Amino acid sequence: MASTRLPGKPLADIAGRPMILHVLDRALEAGIGPVAVACAEPEIADAVRAAGGIAVLTDPALPSGSDRAHAALAALDPGGAHDVVVNLQGDFPTLPPGQLRAVLAPLADPGIDIGTLVTPITSEAEADTPSVVKAACAFAEGQTVAPALYFSRAKIPCGEGPRWHHIGVYAWRRAALARFVALPPSPLERRESLEQLRALEAGMRIGCAAVAHAAFGVDTPADLARARAVLAAPQQRDPA
Repeated sequence: MASTRLPGKPLADIAGRPMILHVLDRALEAGIGPVAVACAEPEIADAVRAAGGIAVLTDPALPSGSDRAHAALAALDPGGAHDVVVNLQGDFPTLPPGQLRAVLAPLADPGIDIGTLVTPITSEAEADTPSVVKAACAFAEGQTVAPALYFSRAKIPCGEGPRWHHIGVYAWRRAALARFVALPPSPLERRESLEQLRALEAGMRIGCAAVAHAAFGVDTPADLARARAVLAAPQQRDPA
């Protein structure tokens, strides 16, 4: 709710409903398991519950979405029935539900701790933009899953060939999430302001699933206008 660029954004109106409910819809449409909203403010929890959803209030002092997901998981499933949790940020109201299913694909490899998404970078301007996080990964012919070697705001890797835009959606093995939130911020994480580097520096393995295009997060009034235009015409939204 305290977003500096778009104050109150989880409850921003899109097509007559708060944005967080559109994100909840996308998660439910993916059909991969129970869905809950982990939040820090009662007004978000009230909106979710009024719509019939599950909301978990977590400590506002938690430093990241990963910590919030871990806290909510502990409250919802203290017995450990679920061994994987997908962390979807609350500002992705147009995310194709198929991308939430795709983020699970890397976990088919038992050696992968965390699954995430990447999409091709299509221009030099995109590659040069620091707010576009790049993943250093390489896909074998015909494959849609590859290990992540590094993430950066810089243009990586060097040389000719495809570059990959990281989409910040994660599928965590439960044990990996518990280990991650117990770790202190790492040197490269602090240097690049990229939380996922803490996992790599600790020796955890991240697998990337390639998807056709990047979903966009709502961070500014212009993003909100774009989301309103997309969701006003749901037949144009990509269901994949």
